[in-house]
Amino acid sequence: MTLMAHSRWGMVAVLACAVGMHAMDKKDNPKTAGNQTVDAGSFGVFIRGQRVVTETFTVQQENGTSVIKTRLQEAGSTAGGQKSDLQMSSSGELIRYEWSDGSSSLVVTPNNEFLLEKITTPASPKAAEQPFLMPNTSTILDNNFFVHREVLVWHYLAAACHTESGSLKCKPSDEYGVLVPQDRTSLRVRMELVGREKVSIRGTERELLRLNLKGEQFSWALWVDESDHYKLMRVLIADDNTEVLRD
Repeated sequence: MTLMAHSRWGMVAVLACAVGMHAMDKKDNPKTAGNQTVDAGSFGVFIRGQRVVTETFTVQQENGTSVIKTRLQEAGSTAGGQKSDLQMSSSGELIRYEWSDGSSSLVVTPNNEFLLEKITTPASPKAAEQPFLMPNTSTILDNNFFVHREVLVWHYLAAACHTESGSLKCKPSDEYGVLVPQDRTSLRVRMELVGREKVSIRGTERELLRLNLKGEQFSWALWVDESDHYKLMRVLIADDNTEVLRD
């Protein structure tokens, strides 16, 4: 995929590079050496208004490799929780994905024309293997990690959108093949731009850019901040009475 070369997309070019995109116009996407933090922070996950989980994350470029690290901590728990580590090349190809919860773990790596998942559980000393007939450019969209949704939003904005007369123009929607490692399954999802909306976050009204993420059995609303590098600020999963807010 290539990024539309428009001056407004300067920061999106940086973000897109962090998730494996590249700009057509190198002036809008200068190469930088060493490590660069693209985003870092935490999301609070609330069910019926009660915080149940905190996701802490970083998105970095490390010498041309994009590294997205996450950690989940249940509210009131001192246990280690879940963690994941997603690594991609500068051209958007999966290098390695790891997940663990302290007892079970999994690893996804490319294997010729396949993605190969290896799962280790306390019940089995030998890792079980499951291949997926998917290219190494497929998106990892694992359970419970909302920063993976942020990365997909950046991918969509970079690949499907451009500016026209000062307004953001995108394809009506764009489809992606994604892998959900914890479910050991693949599926198709669709991302679409809704437009700017005024949203109340912790009692403060803000104008954010809304996108919808849909699959065969789910529909999520996502809001990102155009004025802050298109960072994910809020997710609403109405069917589950769940709201995710950036801390």
